[in-house]
Amino acid sequence: MSGFDDLKKGHENKFAHDQDLEFKVIARRNKLLGLWAADLMGITGEAAEAYAKEVVISDLEEKGDDDVFRKVRGDLDSKNVEMSDHRIRREMEELIGTARDQIMTET
Repeated sequence: MSGFDDLKKGHENKFAHDQDLEFKVIARRNKLLGLWAADLMGITGEAAEAYAKEVVISDLEEKGDDDVFRKVRGDLDSKNVEMSDHRIRREMEELIGTARDQIMTET
């Protein structure tokens, strides 16, 4: 194998690794968001964990964060929890940093 092929393979492996890490970070952020929202709705214990899992799964509906936002927004509304769209999105942004730190510490 030539040096160019080795370099190409190295870049492909790094790209795959980076994509895997980003997927884990987003999934962790969604779990943390679900736990945050569960707390606001008065959901605790195993029910909170189950709700957080629902939030993680909701991200599989479409590309981007809008599906997760809609899930949390709708659930908060259904429980009459007053929360602005801006505050939910800000929490999502803050939790991405927390999630990234957690994932990087674990790996």
